[in-house]
Amino acid sequence: MTQSHALAHATVPQPVVSAPESVETSLSYMVPSIGKPVVDMTSPDRSNGAKDLFETAPVEITNGRWRQESFSIDREGFALTQHRTSLARFDDDDEIRRVYYREMEELLKRETGASGVLVFDHNVRQDGGVSGEGVVVRPPVYRIHNDYTAASGPKRLAELLGSDRADELDGGKFAVINVWRPIRGPVQTAPLALADAQSVAPQDFVAADLAYADRTGEIYYANWNPLHRWVYFPDMEADEALLIKGYDSREDGRARFTLHTAFDDPTTPDNAAPRESIEIRALAFFD
Repeated sequence: MTQSHALAHATVPQPVVSAPESVETSLSYMVPSIGKPVVDMTSPDRSNGAKDLFETAPVEITNGRWRQESFSIDREGFALTQHRTSLARFDDDDEIRRVYYREMEELLKRETGASGVLVFDHNVRQDGGVSGEGVVVRPPVYRIHNDYTAASGPKRLAELLGSDRADELDGGKFAVINVWRPIRGPVQTAPLALADAQSVAPQDFVAADLAYADRTGEIYYANWNPLHRWVYFPDMEADEALLIKGYDSREDGRARFTLHTAFDDPTTPDNAAPRESIEIRALAFFD
């Protein structure tokens, strides 16, 4: 595998690990079916009957805190790093775009060695949250998925930059990377589980259409495979961030996609606060 700057991410102080070495829970995999799945993103619950396309399977999720500095976005598909944002509140979309986008572009340049980064999207999520005046709040996603596919990654590039500019970059090296962080910590409800990309086979990915009012997107869901190795980082704080590979144009053995999902942690305290988090998506370009 080609080595990358992603291995040299900022040191995250080793916490006192109080969570167990692993937890046993269930994750939502896709049921084998005939035909390409379609999810109606305009419906209130964004399911349109898609619930019948999923079933849970028991899994063990390993506590990544025990070796948190060893993960690489180019090997496992994700990495944990430390980053303190100057943004005090996440209830104003305009302020998020003005301040937080710039911070995330610099973070991704530092962590990946990218020559250029363009943040183009963000989501604020909360368990049971409702939309406020300044920002749309979405619930966590409890289905195993990856945000892009081999087809929709380049398509998103063309949508964002225009077909002419995308054609100029055809054959170039670029990735779509998600940066996920708590707004408040520690995260004890709906933590994020990530599948080690080295344990996921090509046939485990299931392409599905996302039907919006004005366009159709495509993401990957997942077939069940007992060889999947799942990892989580318990009690994440607001000064920690997860880098998650959503797509990579380079086909040289590095991670190109990263399956991930929120999950129910059986060790969550009864009085735990709802999870609040923000994620951005960015294009990262490489020389």
